[in-house]
Amino acid sequence: MKKLDWYIIKSFLVTFFFSIFLFTVIAVVVDVSEKTDDFVKSGLTFMQIVNQYYIPFIPHIIALLFPLFVFIAVIFFTSKLAGRSEIIAILASGVSYRRIMLPYFIGGVLLAGLLLVSNAYIIPQAEVKRLAFQVSYFDNDSPADAMFANRQVNRYFRVDSFTYAGLINYDTVTKRGGPFFMHTIKNNTLVYNLRAGSMQWDTATKKWRLETVFERTINGLKEHISTQPRKEMSFNFRPIDLNNDEHTKDVLTSPELGKYIVQQEHRGAEGINDLKIEYYRRVATPVAVIILTLIGAMVAGRKVRGGSGVHLAFGFVTAAAFILMDRFSTIFSTKGNLPPYIAAWIPNLVFVFVAMYIYRKAPK
Repeated sequence: MKKLDWYIIKSFLVTFFFSIFLFTVIAVVVDVSEKTDDFVKSGLTFMQIVNQYYIPFIPHIIALLFPLFVFIAVIFFTSKLAGRSEIIAILASGVSYRRIMLPYFIGGVLLAGLLLVSNAYIIPQAEVKRLAFQVSYFDNDSPADAMFANRQVNRYFRVDSFTYAGLINYDTVTKRGGPFFMHTIKNNTLVYNLRAGSMQWDTATKKWRLETVFERTINGLKEHISTQPRKEMSFNFRPIDLNNDEHTKDVLTSPELGKYIVQQEHRGAEGINDLKIEYYRRVATPVAVIILTLIGAMVAGRKVRGGSGVHLAFGFVTAAAFILMDRFSTIFSTKGNLPPYIAAWIPNLVFVFVAMYIYRKAPK
């Protein structure tokens, strides 16, 4: 690491954090202006709003456009270097073009590592608080919203390799539903059947409490039937597994999300591709930060008429193309047959070839 490397890395990081700070301030101001009435209705104090909503909101909004602002920051400060002929002076001193890219790569790796850890652990924990606040004070303003918040839905899933279950009219708020049924099938033969009038989660014992239970055990031509008014059972699913919430993938850390995907696949649940895309994207997006960093450095390192304006215009067009490609690949995966890991990595693969092409054409 030489002075030149420290100079480029420092300029890169300072520009990025300054730009993301300004964007965060603007985003918070706009959000406050839109939600002022909701805050007044909530009756919360200023500090409660800040602690419960805006502290979790800041990581959410930063992560949303993190790669874009890395790209714009690289283009902005590199364009300034090129405008002052510093890139030309560095090349004229005998430093290779590949060597100039090294501090950009290091800076991109540092920011990619920060985003990787944040995606895996920090942002999901912040989303728990932000979404809880949103559901409590923003999403239940109308009678229709309240009705859907307490909606009753049916659940059908696989308990294990041989057992299948169904829960009718499950209420996500009271954690109660019924009737409930469960079948165990071995060698294409029904060997056990359980039915219950209702089923509710017991928060004290962490078990499911079944009422009006009817059990039937079949062994060849023999059959045993028993009834019980109440029975507690330990299943491998909990209320969170029955909540078909679109935000579930956002509030789970990466290890938790990986386990949740395995559980849902085992139960034959729907919407697995949405979970998988989120899981793979938490790794693919940090890699995109490195790729966009190198592309921005190579594009803005060329001195052109129009200066930073031309470079920034190219940056916004490239970022828009990246986002559109990411959205289209996601749709093709969730609505079609495109594998989720391919959908998450397609934009990166395409822009790797773009980076290679720009590197070959860059003046050295």
